[in-house]
Amino acid sequence: MSYDLFDLNGNEEGAKPLAERMRANNLNEFVGQKHIVSEGSLLRRAISTDRLGSCIFWGPPGTGKTTLANIIASTTHGEFIKLNAVQAGVADVKQAVEKARSSLKMYNKRTYLMLDECHRFNKTQSDSLLPAIEQGTIIFIGSTTENPYASMTPAIVSRCRVFEFKHLSVEDIKGALLKALKDKRKGLGEYKAEIEDDALNHISRVSGGDLRTAYNALELAVMTTPPQADGSIIVTLSDVEQSIQRKAMSYNEDAYYDYLSAFCKSLRGSDSNAALYYAMRLIEGGCDPMMIARRLVIHSSEDVGMADPNALVVASSAMYVLQNTGYPEGLIPLSNAIIYVCEAPKSNSVVTAMNAAKRDAREVRDDEGVPPYLKDNTFGDKQTKAQSGKYKYPHDYAGGYVEQQYLPDKLKDMIYYKPSDYGYEKTVKQIRKDKGKLK
Repeated sequence: MSYDLFDLNGNEEGAKPLAERMRANNLNEFVGQKHIVSEGSLLRRAISTDRLGSCIFWGPPGTGKTTLANIIASTTHGEFIKLNAVQAGVADVKQAVEKARSSLKMYNKRTYLMLDECHRFNKTQSDSLLPAIEQGTIIFIGSTTENPYASMTPAIVSRCRVFEFKHLSVEDIKGALLKALKDKRKGLGEYKAEIEDDALNHISRVSGGDLRTAYNALELAVMTTPPQADGSIIVTLSDVEQSIQRKAMSYNEDAYYDYLSAFCKSLRGSDSNAALYYAMRLIEGGCDPMMIARRLVIHSSEDVGMADPNALVVASSAMYVLQNTGYPEGLIPLSNAIIYVCEAPKSNSVVTAMNAAKRDAREVRDDEGVPPYLKDNTFGDKQTKAQSGKYKYPHDYAGGYVEQQYLPDKLKDMIYYKPSDYGYEKTVKQIRKDKGKLK
């Protein structure tokens, strides 16, 4: 990409990574997240009418959270302040609030505060921001890779609408990479680069739905591939394998899904030999080990469940270790977890109970809803508070248990969870019998 020697802005722009240069400037350029920004969606309408309230963008890296916040900044008529929760202190927050208050008073302009890594905000920092959010002095836009319901101050989350971002699809990433190759102003168009189909497919698949990772791999491949005699650059599968540090799968897509299906069914079928083989065949063939770990965590609940609740703990721990230690060391705890889940007693009672409860939650409507003695009486009227006195506190009774109705009237006799006769569920059955004796 060529820039005038004395064009300081051009030099600065050229020094930026491809992912930064290709960042979308408007909603029409935005890649992915159709469930959030499609035509007619709540968020798109709010942005277009400049009526966006405080919100939190939650999702994996490279999925467009910061980009969408920047688009909001460029389309809104208000002021825009950007902070990073790792670096910003209470003084920075107070300064931003004061600036927002002044802007609103003097120019009748609202201020949007974009806070990256907002889950890193502690309670003191959050408390300093809360009054401004409540009063509408600041429109808060938080960006986080962590679940805000678990990692952030509830008072902040309750005043925001949470938008969950998903991993980008392979097709989304393919389209973005091809656009970057052709774009002469912001992308790699001046390099006259082309990419082979299998190379494009490889980057798009192994980037794991992270567009930033895909951009970085493509840029490195183009910049390090020697040009042809005519000056053009042809990026091959070998080039992108090195740039993204992941080899291509040694099997086609159909075989990949066959191996993955065989792995899952071997887990369910309690064959640890077969499950280990298919897991290693997938990984040696180029599959991301984290894919195996994620499937293992799901099956630890889907096919083992309450027959051995510890299976979920073992599988989740293996995924955590793999994520933090990487390949190949992480394969040891992963193999340990695969064997554990296979050898554990099996029960699908959790899935059965979940599906039955979901069905009733969608289809059954109870006019009275929650039994009155279970309702929150903090802000209730006199009648609600009187009814709450009928609640039986289990710890006041022998064995910490007392019989009372918890489900709504229309569902009071429903039994969703039915333990099997295998593993820990035999103990659950016995516990239920013992409770029956306490009636």
